[in-house]
Amino acid sequence: MVNFIIRWCLNNRFLVILVTLVLLALGYYAVTHIPIDAIPDIGEKQVIVLADWPGRSPQDVEDQVTYPLTTTLSGTPGVKTIRSFSGFGFSMVFIIFKDEVDYYWARSRVLERMNVSLSRLPPGVVPGLGSDATALGQIFYYTLEAEGA
Repeated sequence: MVNFIIRWCLNNRFLVILVTLVLLALGYYAVTHIPIDAIPDIGEKQVIVLADWPGRSPQDVEDQVTYPLTTTLSGTPGVKTIRSFSGFGFSMVFIIFKDEVDYYWARSRVLERMNVSLSRLPPGVVPGLGSDATALGQIFYYTLEAEGA
């Protein structure tokens, strides 16, 4: 089998050289046109909505802030999933978008829907967008603690 391949290559030198040059050209094109990132974005496209309501229990925040926000934001085009978290005096809503949705388009749609939800929120609660971030930002959490504090 190997002898056959060697004999065929020797008999068809021009074709072998042509195929080799085509493969080299395609390889050069691929190397020069493939985008390379130091840290590729493998996370989901998400927009974070934050709302403060100081002095309220997590249940109150869930019922009067988080739930109205999530129901209003669920109508945003391109939404894949909505996750929320309610704590003492604050609410966080994570809106995960489909991969084909442009990130900045998604942020502007969330901002529009967020303004619609203002009438359903308690007085003094003004939700805001979180900073531009990917889902990779949730890999590492840390706390600062001091002795005697």
